[in-house]
Amino acid sequence: MDGGTGMSEDLLSFEPATGAELWRGRISDIDAEVATARAAWPAWAAKPVTFRTETLRRFADRVKADGEQLADLIARETGKPLWEARTEVESVANKVDISIKAYAERTPNRRIEGAMGLRNAVRHKPHGALAVLGPYNFPAHLPNGHIVPALIAGNSVLFKPSEKTPAVGARLVELLHGAGVPEEVVRLVIGGPDAGKALAAHPGIDGLLFTGSARTGVAINRQFADQPGKIVALEMGGNNPIVVWDTADIATAATIVVQSAFLSAGQRCSNARRLIVKQDMADQLLAEVKTLAGRLIVGHPHADPAPYMGPVIDNEAADGLTESFLILMSNGGQVIRHMTRPDANRPFLTPGIIDVTAMPERPDIELFGPLLQVIRVDSFQAAIAEANNTAFGLSAALIGGTPQLYDQFWANARAGVINWNRPTNGASSAAPFGGVGLSGNHRPSAFYAADYCAYPVASSESDALRASIGVGLRDDDTPKLVTKKYL
Repeated sequence: MDGGTGMSEDLLSFEPATGAELWRGRISDIDAEVATARAAWPAWAAKPVTFRTETLRRFADRVKADGEQLADLIARETGKPLWEARTEVESVANKVDISIKAYAERTPNRRIEGAMGLRNAVRHKPHGALAVLGPYNFPAHLPNGHIVPALIAGNSVLFKPSEKTPAVGARLVELLHGAGVPEEVVRLVIGGPDAGKALAAHPGIDGLLFTGSARTGVAINRQFADQPGKIVALEMGGNNPIVVWDTADIATAATIVVQSAFLSAGQRCSNARRLIVKQDMADQLLAEVKTLAGRLIVGHPHADPAPYMGPVIDNEAADGLTESFLILMSNGGQVIRHMTRPDANRPFLTPGIIDVTAMPERPDIELFGPLLQVIRVDSFQAAIAEANNTAFGLSAALIGGTPQLYDQFWANARAGVINWNRPTNGASSAAPFGGVGLSGNHRPSAFYAADYCAYPVASSESDALRASIGVGLRDDDTPKLVTKKYL
């Protein structure tokens, strides 16, 4: 089984667009990897933070130098278009300077002078050996968003990439080692779900940083419920709403909707899953969205002309999405644009759009692919209610409306990222990224990742011994019981 001690099996990775074998590697010995990382982290933590940050800067330089090769590998292993893979590489390199700035701002050393030379200090310590479980949709950028801040803070890292994208994970670790991060400090853990479970359950880790599905995240949260001494940061996706209201610029609104729903073949945790639109403008908007979605090129990541969308990650994912579309249809959904499978043997899907307004019960799940559900409403209050009609709470967007309407939307929409006249999947790396409900556990990543990679230590310090007890002392040391009479 995956993740046990002394495993000899291999894990294989295949290109979604072609089915060709891309990579294979030996499944890791979890006990040995954890022992190595635990033994290495004290020496890494003892290095000056300037040493650690300069090492990570060399990593960023190596990513830039290796950029085209890394982008090609990402495109082949995920199926995303090469142009999009290049933007992921840029994000990996840029994460270093952002994380260094975040560490300085979010975890600064503070000293407050007190009376008689007393000092009150606040410093931060790393947790120790942290496990990082990465997703397949951004196999370099998203785990890198945990790994870099963790290393800057002085932790060692056990990185298990998704079993669907191990080649990119392995290359990321090679680049870190090549930049001077000791091999013992960052360990690559190869394996399937069983390896992830074994790593998460290992008593030798000091915390777990996770990006993935809500089902897995909830299981992890339950697993760590009786271990309050371990840090757990969860980012679990969303059933994200995009609300379109009172705009005359239908073409631009439709463009933002299409970008929100179908970028990365719908495989971003921040993609719009539900379009909530004002009834009296719905037909006009949906006609424009349907036309634009039909123009999107779906193809091989290296195709010319460049596609907007590649395949979803594998045939299993494509089968599940196709089945979900059929279930929505059979339960009252009205098809606006059929989701089709151009090649029955490969996981390419065309954008699907379905009106679920008449469905008595809408499934509150994250349909992780190019599938957009439409809900028509008559009032803005109903639009907000529909936006919040989910247990998730990652991202939300309002398209159109007035500043006053956006203020109302911002105040009442329950999400960690709320945008106006911008796609749901637009977020600054210089801001926190995370959600509420089933989308996360109040440990936002991006600029706020520094918060969960180190813990604050408060100190009261004095250069000289000073102490006295001014109240409650006897004149001698003879035992005596003091009582009080009550009349």
